[in-house]
Amino acid sequence: MVKAIVGANWGDEGKGKITDMMAQEADIIVRFQGGANAGHTIVNDYGKFALHTLPSGVFYDHTTSIIGNGVALNIPVFFKEYNEVVSRGVPAPKIMISDRAQMVMPYHILFDQYEEERLGGKSFGSTKSGIAPFYSDKYAKIGFQVSELFDEESLKEKVERVCEMKNVTLEHLYHKPLLNPDEIYAELMEYKKMVEPYVGDVSLYLWNALQEGKEILLEGQLGSLKDPDHGIYPMVTSSSTLAAYGAIGAGVPPYEIKQIITVCKAYSSAVGAGAFVSEIFGDEADELRRRGGDGGEYGATTGRPRRMGWFDCVASKYGCRIQGTTDVAFTVLDVLGYLDEIPVCTGYEIDGKITTDFPTTALLEKAKPVLEVLPGWKCDIRGIRKYEELPENCRKYVEFIEEKIGFPITMVSNGPGRNDIIYRNR
Repeated sequence: MVKAIVGANWGDEGKGKITDMMAQEADIIVRFQGGANAGHTIVNDYGKFALHTLPSGVFYDHTTSIIGNGVALNIPVFFKEYNEVVSRGVPAPKIMISDRAQMVMPYHILFDQYEEERLGGKSFGSTKSGIAPFYSDKYAKIGFQVSELFDEESLKEKVERVCEMKNVTLEHLYHKPLLNPDEIYAELMEYKKMVEPYVGDVSLYLWNALQEGKEILLEGQLGSLKDPDHGIYPMVTSSSTLAAYGAIGAGVPPYEIKQIITVCKAYSSAVGAGAFVSEIFGDEADELRRRGGDGGEYGATTGRPRRMGWFDCVASKYGCRIQGTTDVAFTVLDVLGYLDEIPVCTGYEIDGKITTDFPTTALLEKAKPVLEVLPGWKCDIRGIRKYEELPENCRKYVEFIEEKIGFPITMVSNGPGRNDIIYRNR
């Protein structure tokens, strides 16, 4: 059986924690899209970790962690992270890397930086991890699959051919130093040494695992609103963030994905540019940012302060619908305990009309939030394990949001630790 864990919003919803928690009962955890451009923060018995490429199941010795073909694989970053985790006392995780995964090339990161520099004030707020240039090359069919490392003659020829194209842009658009194909080839040979022991046919491995009745978790990166088709285009990421893409990015049949756990924060946060209707500013935002997450709301990859906002029912209802949600995991509810009243965005006012349906970007830019204010519960809810033991106003907040988004909230997270979780409707 395959379960997908994905985000409903702009990313940073707490997917890493939910994956880490659910990995206890899983056999295989697969990263199926994205690269080292977003991180998952995890707090467990080994300490606090920010993972960027490793799947969030690496902390269990009974699981296999897989990098699927849909991932933008930055090999040096991957192995730096692997070594870091092991150096902190985590048993060496079992790793498999798809022979069809493509590699983030050294020049992808340069091109990302140069383009953001060129765009200046009109930039996309990229993490400069090389992700957009990587996916551009993948779909222009000049990317490099891991399998190509093992055919050295063809690889050498292709590196020369691709560098020739890249150098035209470097010289005439960016006015930057040119690429040296020999240096890039030598670097790829280093990559080969690193990945060789782990490379395999992932889709076949997963097919066989399914025949044996194994449980597979697909771990998504970012959230619905950063999807290039269904998100706030063009302020999106470059790979599909939806559970449906898990079938493609991991190589499993779509009908095998039986459960889609969509992670939603009890308030909103976003890193990077783009429309964010329920955003708050000033002291109000600073206070929520300071109290939020575990150690504050700062990007796990960039360290940038996240933009803060109240819970957005319009965006979350849409984000859950587009994922095909079966269960909502509602996270960081404990953070809101300091508030007397909690505003919730229940609609958007666009050109004088109110809607509860999420619009396309041009209309989204004009939207003003319609807020309803709920009473707060004014106490610390960490440590509570049963839903009925939560304060009445806290339960009312959860149930109000569940009704507005129209999908069942079956898990409530009330702290950063692996065991800070309350199960509902079970």
